[in-house]
Amino acid sequence: MNQIFSHPLTDTAIQRRAQVFTILDEICQELEWTQTQFEKARTSYEAVADWLAGSSDPMLASLHVYLHGSGALGTSIKPIGRDEFDVDLISFILGLGPEIAPARLKASIGKRLREHAYYASILEEKKRCWRLNYAGDFHLDISPTIANPNCVNGGELVPDRKLRDWHATNPRAYRALFDERAALIPRMTQSIIAAQRDAATTEPFPVRQSVKGILRRTVQLLKRHRDLEFLHVQEEIAPISIIITTLAMRSYEMCVRRHVFADELQVLIDTIRLMPIFIERPLVNGRQIYAVWNETTEGENFAERWNEEPARVEAFYKWHGKALADFESLRDLVGLDAIVGSMKDSLGDKLVARTMNRRMDALNEGRKTGALVLGAGVGLTTQKSAASTPVPRNEFFGD
Repeated sequence: MNQIFSHPLTDTAIQRRAQVFTILDEICQELEWTQTQFEKARTSYEAVADWLAGSSDPMLASLHVYLHGSGALGTSIKPIGRDEFDVDLISFILGLGPEIAPARLKASIGKRLREHAYYASILEEKKRCWRLNYAGDFHLDISPTIANPNCVNGGELVPDRKLRDWHATNPRAYRALFDERAALIPRMTQSIIAAQRDAATTEPFPVRQSVKGILRRTVQLLKRHRDLEFLHVQEEIAPISIIITTLAMRSYEMCVRRHVFADELQVLIDTIRLMPIFIERPLVNGRQIYAVWNETTEGENFAERWNEEPARVEAFYKWHGKALADFESLRDLVGLDAIVGSMKDSLGDKLVARTMNRRMDALNEGRKTGALVLGAGVGLTTQKSAASTPVPRNEFFGD
């Protein structure tokens, strides 16, 4: 197993890098659902599922509604400029074969939703799905699927963009694969400095990792970085989330299985660095295409539109290079002002400001309790190390 780092890290560098990853983790927390939004979405999801299941339409006699996409994977982030989260639902219709027209099945689901007065008032038709807009909170996108008789992995078929044919997919198996990879634990050196000086053993990544884990945080950070980079781009060329997620999870698996890391931040950076190697260039009908395959079913190429719209290819590689450079810069910067400034540039001024305000509140509390220390290279922190200096408590006395 190879070690990613090549030179000793000082205690100061270890502390600084740990603080950077901690701030990134807290930024992701700012991007996630509030508990109120989560409960509203769960309640709405269950109600919609019950309504669809109660249809008298024989075509919808046997259906199963489930969550897929970023909500199911745990990688949702709040879009820039609006509060509504995307919630993707699958309405899996059992007992139907691919001879049924995709447009007809989609129309049946829309008809059932219109039979509900409230749903009819917030319903919006999209190309392949129906959207229920819960203003200010989230929207539910409901896509119909049927069983894929040619997939041995329990795959499904979803309408193509023109509603003329069925397209292979497998959301449930994809989620299971993502969860399996996200559960992989990176291996870190037991003592970074000792590892360079002697022959340190390795141990599993410590329990102090974020609740979400490094892979989910990597996907969330990349999606946020993408949203900011393409915020003012008029063309629809931004890398889609499923491509970012697929490349990240494949890269993460390879990194974790093959290497030993200095810290969480290096896992994140190397996962980003290796993502492009999983973009394949097979020959199909004599033509070399771009392919980012869904490993859980046959024939689903998430990069299919790259072969019709070359601007998407250029946009991905340009964005990926910028993302890698930005996170590498965070790894190497010294001083909290420089680190925060870089984060604001790459992840958003207001988002980072909110995160740092929450940290300031925690630091003030730490000062009161005597838990605050001055960390070399990162400034005030509540994380102690050999290179940190205790900060005396302030005692305020009135006249």
